[in-house]
Formats: sequence, C-alpha cells, structure tokens
Amino acid sequence: MADHGRRNLCYNRIKNREAEGTGGAAMNLRTAIVEDRKPDAERLEQLLKKAFENENISCSCFASGDEFLRAGWREGYQVVFLDICMEGTNGIETARRLRAADPDLLIVFVTSSPEYVWDAFPVHPFDYLLKPYKEEKFEQLAGELRRVLCRQQPELEVRIARQIVRLPLTKIYYATAQNHYVRVVTDDGECRATANFAQVQEQLQTQPEFLVCNRGVIINMSKVLRFEGDCIEMLDGTHLPVRQKDKNSLLAQFTQYQFRGMQREF
Repeated sequence: MADHGRRNLCYNRIKNREAEGTGGAAMNLRTAIVEDRKPDAERLEQLLKKAFENENISCSCFASGDEFLRAGWREGYQVVFLDICMEGTNGIETARRLRAADPDLLIVFVTSSPEYVWDAFPVHPFDYLLKPYKEEKFEQLAGELRRVLCRQQPELEVRIARQIVRLPLTKIYYATAQNHYVRVVTDDGECRATANFAQVQEQLQTQPEFLVCNRGVIINMSKVLRFEGDCIEMLDGTHLPVRQKDKNSLLAQFTQYQFRGMQREF
C-alpha cells in the first residue's frame, strides 16, 4: 500500500467537540493566549468571552512562547493569540513551530509595535491586533473567526494515543475494525484509533460518500479506483472485500454515487 504508513500524521486536536455552525448548536471554541503581560492577557480574555458569550468557549493563558510550546500546543486549540515581543522564544518563532505542526491553526498576533507585522507575514497569521485593544476592532475579528470556524469541513473525531484527534473526512480512504481498535487510512498516513467501529461508522455515514462494503469495513467512495466484483480497489492500491450477499446493492450505490458526481460536474 503506497507509503501512507510511513508518513507522519499531523492533525488538529480538540476535546469535547460538537458539530459547529449547524442546527443552531453552540460552537465549541478552544483558544490560547500567549502573552507575558498579565493585564494584556486578562483584557484579551475578557474580550474573547464577551464576543463569544453565546458559544462554548474555553481560554487558556500562557506567560511565554516556551511555556506554551512545552505544555499547551498539543491540546487542540483552534485559535492562538500570540504576543510578538516576549522574552525567550518570541511570538514569531513560536508561530513558526506551530505552523510546521498544524498548517490550519488560526494564529492572531498581538503587539504594541506595528513595525513587527511584516516580520510575522511568512507564518501566514489570520490577523493582527494592536494594543491597546479596541473593542470595535475585536468584534470585527471575532466575526471573521466565527465565519471561518463554522465553514470547517466535517471531521472524524477519535482517540489516538490518549489524545482526541480530528481527521478531515475528505482525507479518509477507509476504516477497518481491528479487535478493540479501528484502523483509519488517510491521505496523510494511517492510524489506529481506540474506538468502537460502530461509533466511527456513525460519524462517517453523516456524509453520502461513505459506504459500508463489508463487516467492519467502510470506504470513502471518492477514493475508489474501481469496483471489481468481489472487491473494491482504492486509489492507494488497497483491495477491500465486498460482502457477497449485498454485492449488487453495493455496486448500485457506488454507481449512483458516481452518477451524482457527474451531474454536479455538468
């Protein structure tokens, strides 16, 4: 199977996450503030909680980039507010390390010195906040954050090595049951999740492209190369068995999925 198993996995992590931006449900938002001046950190936390008062927001504060990198960065934050000028590892270097680990993390730089803004550009921050903070500007930023977070793609949430991990559904090839684990293969590699297969199946089947082709096997039909009678060949070269008694029904579902895809293209 290609080289999926040899590549490092790099996924966003978050705990206790519910569906966002659908059905009027409150969005879960985990934020971190990395700021060496306590009054500035407290003011920013106050603005955050006010702007997202109708959401399930949690906010953790760290006094330095080094402290955050040691203790906090793997905890699944969706938004990180970084002071640029700090002792030790400054905000820009902290952001470089975060960006290398998580390309999708939303980083907002905070600074009292506008001249540092251009130095921060290479790490692709979401936005900048100048001190002292203006409530009107922060409300605008909060609105942009909310729109971006609510547009995020559906994800599979599982526990891997004692951490909650989010896997974008569009990247998943297939998942198979393995004793007390579920093996999930994605564009980025493969992982073994501590989960019940039925729970994984329930999450994946919220999207029309996922199909259970056999006991303990669910595939992403957009990652299928061909349907060959007794098995399905995935784009990564893997052959997965088809449940024989349902072969015709499964083939019909796959054909229908392909047809809907062609209709969208034309």
